[in-house]
Amino acid sequence: MAAPFAALALEMRPASVDRAPVDAREPESSVADLVVAARGGRRASFEELYRRFHRAVHAVALGCVVASDASDVVQDVFAEAWSKLGALREPAAFPGWILALARSRALDQARRNARPAGDVVAGAVVQPSPEARRALAALRELPDTYRETMIMRLVEGMTGPEIALRTGMTPDSVRVHLHRGMQLLRERLGAAGGSEP
Repeated sequence: MAAPFAALALEMRPASVDRAPVDAREPESSVADLVVAARGGRRASFEELYRRFHRAVHAVALGCVVASDASDVVQDVFAEAWSKLGALREPAAFPGWILALARSRALDQARRNARPAGDVVAGAVVQPSPEARRALAALRELPDTYRETMIMRLVEGMTGPEIALRTGMTPDSVRVHLHRGMQLLRERLGAAGGSEP
C-alpha cells in the first residue's frame, strides 16, 4: 500500500513550492502576531503566514479540484486573504479562517470546471501515474471529516502536530482522524484494487 501514497505525494504537490519542514512547536500566538503585523502592511509577516499555511490550503484545494487547479486555488485564497485580512475579527482565528476561504474557493473552482477529478490534463508536461490517480480518487471519496487531514499527511507530508497547529484541531483529534481515515482509505484501495490491503 505504500507505493500509491509515495507516488501520490510526489506527483500531486506543485514542484515549485518550498517544502521545508516547519517546527510544529511554533506558538499559536505568533500566528496572531503575524496577522496583526500583516494588517499593518508588513508583507514579510504575510509571507510568513503563507509559508506556514500554503500546504494546508493546497491540501484543502486538492480534496476538491484536480491537481493542476489546486495551485491556482492556493494563489487565489492568499490573494483574497491579503485583501480581506482587515475583516478578520480575531487574529488568532486565522488558521480556521484561511481554511474556510480555501474550501469556498476550491468548491467554486470545482463547480466552474465541472471537470471530473481524474487529474489528467491534456497538454500537461507530467501526468500523474494511474496509481497516484487511484490513490487521490480514493482520498477524495473519504468523508469530509478525514479527507483534508489525510491529504495534509499523505500528499503534503505534514506531521500530526503540524496538522494540529495549522487546523486548530487537538493533536489527539488529528491522530484519531488519521487513524480512521487510513482505515477507510485502505478499505477503498483494497476494494478498488481487488485485493486485501
